[in-house]
Amino acid sequence: MNIDRIENEFQRNFLEHGELGASLSVWQGGEPVVYLSKGWCDKSQQRRWDSQTIVPIYSATKGPAASVLLMTLDENGLTPESRVCQVWENFPNEQATFAELMSHQCGLAALDEIVTVYDFDSVIEAIEKQSPNWELGCAQGYHPRTFGFLLDKSVRILAGKSLGEVWREKIAEPLDLELWIGLPESEHHRVATLYPGKADKAELESGFYKEFNQPGSLVRKAFSSPKGLHGVHEMNTPKAWESALPAMGGVATAHALAKFYQACIGQIECFSDDVREWMQTSQIMGDDLVLCTPTHFTCGFQKDPLGGNSQKMRHHYGPSLSAFGHPGAGGSHAFGDPENGISFAYTMNQMDLAVLPGAKSLNMIHSLYSS
Repeated sequence: MNIDRIENEFQRNFLEHGELGASLSVWQGGEPVVYLSKGWCDKSQQRRWDSQTIVPIYSATKGPAASVLLMTLDENGLTPESRVCQVWENFPNEQATFAELMSHQCGLAALDEIVTVYDFDSVIEAIEKQSPNWELGCAQGYHPRTFGFLLDKSVRILAGKSLGEVWREKIAEPLDLELWIGLPESEHHRVATLYPGKADKAELESGFYKEFNQPGSLVRKAFSSPKGLHGVHEMNTPKAWESALPAMGGVATAHALAKFYQACIGQIECFSDDVREWMQTSQIMGDDLVLCTPTHFTCGFQKDPLGGNSQKMRHHYGPSLSAFGHPGAGGSHAFGDPENGISFAYTMNQMDLAVLPGAKSLNMIHSLYSS
């Protein structure tokens, strides 16, 4: 691991990629080896970004949220191969397993009924009434928003508490993680302000954004249902931080994300062997109907998709085939690499216009594995 090169790439993000405030955390063998913080929490430069700064991480929340459901299944004698309807009586597909639910195969990415992200019960009712967007076993498609409700409802039935509460009690507090799915008021003063990414012509001409900008498309519906929290300015409010949305509402330090993935790969004790295996085991890989690019999912986490000769099509999670993690919209990113005992996390507040990791993270990941 070339720490100097990693640090140089971190600095380049500010010099060449317009970064405002950011933190990078790399762990190996159960110990932190790199932790960098720099910049500002706001464009007025009233608050410096430091190691204690927390920031909304959007869909990088999905990995921690998935770990809660997997742990809860394990504690209740269930597995990802158990059918969801064994737990959730009114789930709209009697054949679907938790593995299929957690790997974005159930076709519940977009809702026909208009409901708000802040009304949990109404969202669950809409999910229970929803005709699947595709037939089970025929396709896969990222569930950007509904994913959190699918997990949260299952956890509430099994544990009698919300996913955010179980996360805090059984994972975050034992591991001393400054990562909240439902931020308490006492931590509000630490949150950095997010700023939206600027439109890049190449991105806007991609298949994803063409579909996203098409009224009535599956992509558009998936990213707009349930409604609410569509603008970055909405994510800069206490209501958003406190909402405990497991698909997109986490608030964290990079240090916490990287330490979490150390636990996921067994470098720090927290999860059972079965849970860690479920996190890592591939469930589906192919063309994604929502992200409009090949994707590769385990139970709640992403891996790099493979092409011919089992070669990686991209390297969002480094060179190892066993690595897994999850990005967040705009640039936050985190993963664990069991083969090398490494975990990586990057958080920032100047977003890019992208749903998958961009140059700011990928250049550092490349340097991480360079000799």
